[in-house]
Amino acid sequence: MKPISQDNTQQAQERAVLVSLVLKERGANAELAEYSLQELVRLAETAGVTVMETMKQSRDRADSKWLIGKGKVEELKERLRELDAQTAIFDQELSGIQVRNLEEALDVKIIDRTQLILDIFAGRAKTREGILQVELAQHSYLLPRLVGHGKNLSRLGGGIGT
Repeated sequence: MKPISQDNTQQAQERAVLVSLVLKERGANAELAEYSLQELVRLAETAGVTVMETMKQSRDRADSKWLIGKGKVEELKERLRELDAQTAIFDQELSGIQVRNLEEALDVKIIDRTQLILDIFAGRAKTREGILQVELAQHSYLLPRLVGHGKNLSRLGGGIGT
């Protein structure tokens, strides 16, 4: 009897909602903001992500806790649930605190533009040197975002025999 093997090469693509913040204080041109969001859509598709929807919010300044406002976070949470999306991708760079707060509020993976670009490079690096350079860039980028993971990353004890 011949063993049955399954072909697992076709993985389900990750589903995401893309989010952009348009700052009024910088005199942001709506056309430039739209161009940046469309570029993010293409980047996400290059990374193998299925873009379910895009969302924009105009504000005077970024919210230090979530980047976008609390009401938009609630709206995003509802849309992620309705669309069965596992990821939210932000067009702007997020701080470690913002990533942590958004992950807690939305209960999905949070990615910003820089991390998305690094993921694309990581998937396409072929040489050993290229792979190492991308890994170094990813670790350098993630280092300041390890805030709040103290308990997970701390040592249980030190010294010999402990």
